[in-house]
Amino acid sequence: MTEAAASPAQAPAANPNGRRRGLTVIAIAVALAAAGWGGWHWVHGRHHQTTDNAYVAGNVVQITPQVSGTVIAILADDNDAVKAGQALVKLDTADAKVALDQAEAQLAQTVREVRALYAGNATLKAQVALREADLARVQADLARAQDDVNRRAPLVTSGAVGKEEFQHATSQLASAKSALAAAQSAALAAKEQLTTGQVMTDGTSVEQHPNVQRAAARVREMALALKRDELPAPIEGHVAKRAVQLGQRVQAGAPLMTVVALDKLWVDANFKEGQLADLRIGQPAELTADVYGTKVTYHGKVAGLGAGTGAAFSLLPAQNATGNWIKIVQRVPVRVQLDPQELIEHPLRIGLSMEVNVDTGDRGGKTLADVPRVQAVAATGVYEAVDREIDERIRSIVRGGPTVSRTARLPS
Repeated sequence: MTEAAASPAQAPAANPNGRRRGLTVIAIAVALAAAGWGGWHWVHGRHHQTTDNAYVAGNVVQITPQVSGTVIAILADDNDAVKAGQALVKLDTADAKVALDQAEAQLAQTVREVRALYAGNATLKAQVALREADLARVQADLARAQDDVNRRAPLVTSGAVGKEEFQHATSQLASAKSALAAAQSAALAAKEQLTTGQVMTDGTSVEQHPNVQRAAARVREMALALKRDELPAPIEGHVAKRAVQLGQRVQAGAPLMTVVALDKLWVDANFKEGQLADLRIGQPAELTADVYGTKVTYHGKVAGLGAGTGAAFSLLPAQNATGNWIKIVQRVPVRVQLDPQELIEHPLRIGLSMEVNVDTGDRGGKTLADVPRVQAVAATGVYEAVDREIDERIRSIVRGGPTVSRTARLPS
C-alpha cells in the first residue's frame, strides 16, 4: 500500500521537467527560425520590394475616321491579327470622287490661265516695242514739221512764201504735236500693261505660281479626303473592341475599333509610398502572371517612377484639407519594361494582374529621368505613300500630262 501510494506522488514531480524541456525545444526552434529569417532578410529580403497591385498595360490605338461617311466594308474583326497599313474599314467614296474630279479640273484650268499670263507678257513686250517705234516715227514727223515752220516763218513777210502755205505748215506742226502726245500715251499704257503682267509672273514659275499652288492644295485636300475613306491600321497588332457596323453613318473622330500591340507591353506596378525609397530606374524585376501562375517567370527592369500618386490624377482627387482626415497610404505607379522575347513565347493581355518583385540591391540609378527623349515614343509611316501618290498626280496635271484612270491614280 505504501509503494502504491508513493507512485502517484512521484508522477506530478516528473511532468514539470518534461514540460520545461518541451518549451525549451520550442523556444530554440523559434529562435533558430527567427535567426534564419533575420539572416535571410539581411542578406536577401531587405533588397527586394514586392507588390501584387500590378497590371499589364500597353498602347491601345483607337481607329477613328478623319472624314464622315457610310461604312461599306469591315475588313477586320475582334481578335484578328493585322499588319501596319492593312485596311480595316472602308467608307463610301462617291462624294469624294466627285469633289476630286472638280478640284482636278479647276487645277488644269488654272494652269492654262497662268500659262496664258506668261504668254501674254511676250505679246505685251511686242506691243511696247511697237508703241516705241510709233513714238519715234511721230517724233521724227514733229521735228520735220517744226523745221518746215521755222524755214517758212521768215519768208512770209517778204512774200516768198504765201500765207496759205505757212498756215498749212503750221497745221501740220500742230497735228504732229497731237500725234506725239497720243504716241507717248500709247507707249506709256503699253509699258504699264507689261509691268502689270510681269508683277503677276516675275520671280515664280508656272508650277510655283500662287494661283496654281492654291488649286493644287485643293486637289490635295480632296485626294486626301478620298484616301481617308479607307482606314488603315497604324501599327501591327490585334483588333479589339470593334463597335462599327455595315451601313453605319460615322462621323470624324468616332471610335470604331482599337488595335493593341501585344508584343510591346509593360507593367504598371503600384508600390506603396514607403517602398519607393530604394527603387531606382534600371533595377531588375521578376514578374509572374495569374494567367500562367508561377510556372512562367517574366524578367524586366524598372523604366520609370510615376510623377504623382494615383489619387492625384484621379477623376475626383481627394480633398484632404476639408472635414475629418484619415491618413491613407498612397501608391505610385512604377513602370516595368518586359522582355519582348518572353512576351512572344508567353503572350499577355492588357489588364492582366501581375506580381512584381524588384531587386533593389543596386541603388546607383536615378529615381527620375533627367535626359530628354530623342526618339518618338511611337511612329507610323503608313500615310507617306498616300502623299507621294497625290504629289505625283498634281505634277502630272501641272505638266499637262495625260489623264489616268481613277483606279490607277488613287486606290479607293
